[in-house]
Amino acid sequence: MDLILWRHAEAEDGAPDHARELTAKGIKQAGKAAAFLHQHLPRDHRILVSPAARTQQTAAALTHHFTLAPTIAPGASAQAVLHAARWPDAGGTVLIVGHQPTLGEVAAQLLGCADTALSIKKGSLWWFSRREGSEQVTLRLVITPDFL
Repeated sequence: MDLILWRHAEAEDGAPDHARELTAKGIKQAGKAAAFLHQHLPRDHRILVSPAARTQQTAAALTHHFTLAPTIAPGASAQAVLHAARWPDAGGTVLIVGHQPTLGEVAAQLLGCADTALSIKKGSLWWFSRREGSEQVTLRLVITPDFL
């Protein structure tokens, strides 16, 4: 199974938090990551998106075929994200479009350093793999919009 964590792109400041939208820079960031994913995302994939406006806009740069997952909204736990993705048992590829610090906590847990705070930059992709029947997790890719 592959698990891709995509932090939403740069968003406006303000309240209410769930209604914050992407900035012009954020729209460009989302577009760059989406172009990369169009080239590399396997056909066998599911996309789970936080219900926040900024995550939906980020995902929409790639496709409008995604599932809103209220359990991965801002403030969700790493366990909630992994449960929503059905990691590691679902098979195929799951793309999660979510928030910091939750995605950093997921990454830390997958890397075996759950006590460490990891920061995922806005618009970045972190791609993890785990072979069926194996306990080993491989970090295949980390890329920020600056490098796309």
